[in-house]
Amino acid sequence: MSLSSQRLAAADEANLVLDHAGQVNVFLVAGLLDPGGFVGADGDPDLGALRAAVRERLAGLPQLRQVLTGRGFRHRWAAAQPDLEQHVRLGPAVHGLPGLEILCGDLMGTPLLRGLPLWELLVMPDAGSRRVWIVLRIHHAVADGIQAVAIAGQLFDPPAPAAAPAASEPRPRDPQRRHPLATLRTFLFGLHRTRLTLTASGVGATVLLGPRSANRGVAFVDIDLAALEANTRPRGATLNDALLASVAAGYRAALPAAGEPLPARLPVSIPVALQRRGTSGNQVGVMLVQLPLQVPDADDRLRLIAEQSRAEKGRARQQGTLELMRGPVGASIMNRLAQRQHLVAGFVTNVPGPPARLHLAGAPVAAIWPVAVIAANVRLGVAAISYAGRLSCSVHFDARYVPGAVFAGAMADELARLSA
Repeated sequence: MSLSSQRLAAADEANLVLDHAGQVNVFLVAGLLDPGGFVGADGDPDLGALRAAVRERLAGLPQLRQVLTGRGFRHRWAAAQPDLEQHVRLGPAVHGLPGLEILCGDLMGTPLLRGLPLWELLVMPDAGSRRVWIVLRIHHAVADGIQAVAIAGQLFDPPAPAAAPAASEPRPRDPQRRHPLATLRTFLFGLHRTRLTLTASGVGATVLLGPRSANRGVAFVDIDLAALEANTRPRGATLNDALLASVAAGYRAALPAAGEPLPARLPVSIPVALQRRGTSGNQVGVMLVQLPLQVPDADDRLRLIAEQSRAEKGRARQQGTLELMRGPVGASIMNRLAQRQHLVAGFVTNVPGPPARLHLAGAPVAAIWPVAVIAANVRLGVAAISYAGRLSCSVHFDARYVPGAVFAGAMADELARLSA
């Protein structure tokens, strides 16, 4: 497909609107590499070898060979050859996982340069070992979480046939023609959802909502995927339900630590993958789940969350992209009003990743963690990805207002309990 002059899809233009001062709209994935390939036995990275491998992969990634042109709400993609001296760079040495968390927090407040293709790959030696850390950032105007993971996967070395990842495409919609009453219900629910987006006030005054500072924090959490699945599936819950249950545990710990009482329920927003259609890089719906914070029994909380998500996920797929995110005008309206919204208190996203161990320019990828943007007036969000037998999560928070370390600790404890 030629990108010599391609108009941005409406949903991608909408995501461009959401990128502004104080809100860097990027998908970030951080990783840990073992020695091998471009990472020498002493931990010294050979950026020339890495750039050569990336240059080869870019031939099949037109999304990373394009720059924005135009202004206002009428941008286009123009073909461009990335300068890999700019896009694949050596960063400062990182002091272990805590150092990576600090770096990722800083990067979530650092915009990508609009005059270049909207991505970058940073390489940081570890100050205390022979390992190397990497951070890949891709703008959300280029791709949503599902597509960003797919793009990232293409930058890595091709897997052996036996290690090819299982298909993880979202379930397609019913190909049969929809009944007129179903179409009417979808339209009416869309009006209801738009009204809620603009006017709902179900979340009271809380430290979780408000203007954000520049002091961003990131904390990483991970758990054995097979053990978590083995202990949640028999209870009628999914891995995403278990993630939401751990998020509820995080709020149950963080709110009292911030001096606030627990509300009975706390609504969070969760993206839902849609069937891929057209050229847009952003094709996600959204569902709301009310986390039951005052339910004392953890298993009861998991059950209540699973019941909600089963019903809401199907409705979200039927409704499609959030109405105000279907174009830049709606996104601009939502962006202004969202600074005072009280519909949701947090964001939680979970995307499937490759089940087999990856390599980047020959270096084994030991672990990866995603970090998602926190938008509107929300001060905390959680992102998760499955990779090589682990569920890897991040908590992205405004460190000036929210006790993110307390949240992450309680979340880790709950994931461990659910896996036991």
